[in-house]
Amino acid sequence: MSDAGLKKHSITINGHRTSISLEPVFWQALKEEAKRDGKPLARLVSEIDSERQQNLSSALRVFVFNRLKNRQTP
Repeated sequence: MSDAGLKKHSITINGHRTSISLEPVFWQALKEEAKRDGKPLARLVSEIDSERQQNLSSALRVFVFNRLKNRQTP
């Protein structure tokens, strides 16, 4: 599968199953951020979900972008 293609994952957020479609590079980055934060991926996604202003897939992409951007900012 190409890094540009969407990959669907099922995840439980606050007791409800949902499916999220993201590119593999974003799934990998989310897993790495959850590990960096010392929490399960589902918990990180739940936290992002609780603060989002747009659809969940977009919120997850923005989260990853902001994390990486903030890491590069001196």
